[in-house]
Formats: sequence, C-alpha cells, structure tokens
Amino acid sequence: MARLMSELSNPFLYNCWYAAAWTHEIPGGEKLARVYLDKPIVIYQGESGNYIALDNRCCHRGAPLSLGRIEGECIRCMYHGLKYDADGVVIEIPGQDFISPNHRVQSYPIVEKGKLLWIWMGDPELANSDAITDYAPLSDSAWRGFEKEAYLLYKANWMLIVDNLADFSHLAFVHTNTLGGSEDYAFVTNPEVEKLENGFNAVRWSKNDIPAPYHAKINPDVPDKLDRCNSVQMLVPGTFFMSTIMAPVGWDPDSKNYDGVKQYRNCQFMTPETRSTTHFFWNYLHNYRIDDPTISASLEASLLEGFIEDKEIIEAQQKMLEYEDEFRSHGLQGDEALVHFRKIFNALVKEEREKYSFHTLKIGNTII
Repeated sequence: MARLMSELSNPFLYNCWYAAAWTHEIPGGEKLARVYLDKPIVIYQGESGNYIALDNRCCHRGAPLSLGRIEGECIRCMYHGLKYDADGVVIEIPGQDFISPNHRVQSYPIVEKGKLLWIWMGDPELANSDAITDYAPLSDSAWRGFEKEAYLLYKANWMLIVDNLADFSHLAFVHTNTLGGSEDYAFVTNPEVEKLENGFNAVRWSKNDIPAPYHAKINPDVPDKLDRCNSVQMLVPGTFFMSTIMAPVGWDPDSKNYDGVKQYRNCQFMTPETRSTTHFFWNYLHNYRIDDPTISASLEASLLEGFIEDKEIIEAQQKMLEYEDEFRSHGLQGDEALVHFRKIFNALVKEEREKYSFHTLKIGNTII
C-alpha cells in the first residue's frame, strides 16, 4: 500500500491473540496449513485432543510439515522422517543418533475458545488466554448461527476491512439491495462513538426506516417502516462484534419490552495472512425461530452476498493503493472511529518495536 505500509515496513502487531481457524476446519487426524503475519504455520490436533501449532517448515530442508504424518502428539516430516514433538523439538532422526539443540522449529501458543482457535504470534511468555475476548452468543443455545461458521480470504490488507466495518455509511451504497436497503441510510446522523484504549464502541440508530432486505426476506410480515439500531465494538487487532435490533417504530429500548423486536448478533475476526491478504472469519446469529434452519441458511446467503460486495470493492481499493505514486486520504466526519482505531493500533506497534525485534522482511533462504 503506497506509503501507508511500504515494503520496507513491518506493520504487524505480534503480542496479541489472532483468530486462526474455526474448530470444524481441523477435524481429528487432519492438518491445516495457513500463513499468519507472513509466517507459515501448521496446526493439528494431538491424540490428547490438544491443538498444536508449529512453524510449517522442517528445520532440515524446509519441507512443509503439513504434508507430514501425525503420530500421537507429534508430527513426522515425510521428506526425511524427522519427528517433532508438540514443542517443535526434533526427537527422532532416522539413521542418526545425534540430535542438535538446533533441530527444532518454532512452536506457537494456540487455544480453543468460542469455537475458534486462537494463535499467539509474539513472545510466548506473554500469552495469557484470559485476554481473548470470548463472544458469548457463539456458545449460547439461545442464539443460532450457521451450520458451519464461515471463512473468506480477502486479497487485501486487513486494515482496509477494519476501515470498512468502522464505517456505517457504506451500507447505503455498497449494500443497497442486500444489507442496507436504501441510499437514504447514508444521510442519517453519524454514529455515537465511544473511544476505548483498545478499540471503540459505536451506536447508530436509523428510525422510521425501511427494513433491511435480508431481514425482510425471512420476515414476510415485517412492517413497511421500523427502527433499526446497530451497536458495534471493534477491538485490536481485528475483532468485530455487532448487535442489531429491528424494532417497531417508536420502540423504547429502556422499556425492556421486546415484543415485536427481532435481534441479531454478528462476529467477525480479521487476521493478517500477509501485508496484502487477510483471513476473515464470521458468523451471524439470531434469537428467534431458532428451530427453523431456513432462517440461518437465508441469513448466511444474504450476508455472504453482502460480504462479497465488500470484498469486491476492498480488493479493488487494495490494487489502487499499490501504485507507486503517493496517495493521501482526505477524511470525512464519519471517519472518527476508523481514525481512532488506526491511531491506537499504530501506537501499539511502535511501542512493541521498541521492546522486541520480530522477524525482518527479507527472505534469505540459503538453500534456494
């Protein structure tokens, strides 16, 4: 991205938890090869049920361990047979008794919480799983989400996705016929933004508005007008939660009367794959008619359609920002939340660089 994150910079924040995979993506006995923060990682589940994350490059010649064989808690490289334990230490080399302390690969803390696997890419001594923000609706039987939680790969920098989620007004133009409903939505007053030390909260009401298309599709008796509210929370490094209310016009949220009110919960997790590609994990849940599987199926189809709309414009934006000439963004009043998020994120990266020296960007592999 032109001068925003140049090839000479390292834009990643390491000492934090990142969403790595939904648990259903790694069935028992299988391995998952993914790249996080420009690092190739293999994830597998040992016979104990614990998940293990290792550098995916065998320390001998760099062959991918993801092509290897799981043996108990260990994984064996199927190029020359080196066997690694759960800590990434080589414990067997066929035909050789001597094993050097250098015969090992980096291991990474990984934990399961809320149907997600979370990986820590920084200093393992700082990896406290209590710091993971567990999204309660994912494990609450009162809420129903997709049959299988969803994943997309964006060919764009994760911060462009964060910017998009911090900006409600794009719903009117990008998602007119899917998630927004009308271009009039863009002319509603900007949301109330609460700035946090690790992100922001934002609330945006749109009263006496037409129903969102995805909501009308599964509620054919919906009135012509209703009051809509989106309450979001965005947390560093890329965690997004949203509560959506579709209520009768004039509904008083302080009344605690939810007759006729429909609610949704949305979680999205952005994890950098590289500087220009992003892992995107998401689910959309509802708390009414949860015994009807067609509701969640319709929501998944509608939200996917909307996210593909986002993906198309964000990936095109990425290409525009990769041109060599410098581009300077000129802000709008509605940018308050995204500007704050970038400010605190950049401050955290700067603070981390003063204490740690994480990997450089040069590829210097002597065997190729």
